[in-house]
Amino acid sequence: MIQRSADYLAKKGVESPRLQIELLLAHQLKLPRLQLYLNFSRTLGDADVSALSAMLARRGKRVPLQHIIGSTSFCGYEMSVGPEALIPRPETERLAERAVDWLSERSASLGGPCAALDFGTGTGCLAIVLAARCPSVEVRALDVSAGALARARANLEAHALLDRVSLHLGDGLASLPTGASFDLIVSNPPYIPTAEIEALDPEVRDHDPRIALDGGADGLTFYRKLASEASAALRPGGRLMLELGDGQAEAVSAILRDQMWVVDSVSPDYSARPRVLVARLD
Repeated sequence: MIQRSADYLAKKGVESPRLQIELLLAHQLKLPRLQLYLNFSRTLGDADVSALSAMLARRGKRVPLQHIIGSTSFCGYEMSVGPEALIPRPETERLAERAVDWLSERSASLGGPCAALDFGTGTGCLAIVLAARCPSVEVRALDVSAGALARARANLEAHALLDRVSLHLGDGLASLPTGASFDLIVSNPPYIPTAEIEALDPEVRDHDPRIALDGGADGLTFYRKLASEASAALRPGGRLMLELGDGQAEAVSAILRDQMWVVDSVSPDYSARPRVLVARLD
């Protein structure tokens, strides 16, 4: 089953086809992936074969593996996923880690609770990690998509964190309660230039919501929005943390500096690409 299915997926242009079928098979059999090889001679029943065939057909049509399985892992937390929100990426884990480290230090230095905003929360993955790992932090999560917020709510409920994170529907910080302010504003905004979306892999182009991908003509629209809006909502000594698209570090830094921000650092992701920008007000 693994060999034949891997060959099928390879012909359909699916990346890492053997890994993909192993993950689908492990999901169907409710086994850790590495356990497959300890049960290599196991005979598959008709129900398993039928279910796998259906999943393979979808994967061959370039439906994302995460949508077929229904979830993905983010910083060790299982996140329900669907077409309403961007599938969490490993690169964004670096943003979550930096945010958790800074919030932990901030809470300790203040000797009390602080507040964080996840701008464009999507599945709620960043808000969930912040709330779970920084119990003294008040977290708000904002998104323009009602569907994405519904997905975030389901994930918060699954992790018993719905009482720790306030969800807000709206386009920009003006949608938040009057006077809301934060020690940290964190965001993985849409940053793909509009003209480049059609060239993306089908799994992204056809299944992630365009609103979560499209960063405008140059991919920088939401960085400009955050640079102009976030300063009024940031507490003294606070930080703005942003995920960057490939090759955007210099342009985003320039946008922020034009709005009187100080760029503290730009750090790499797991593939050594500049990915996480940290800024503060002068």
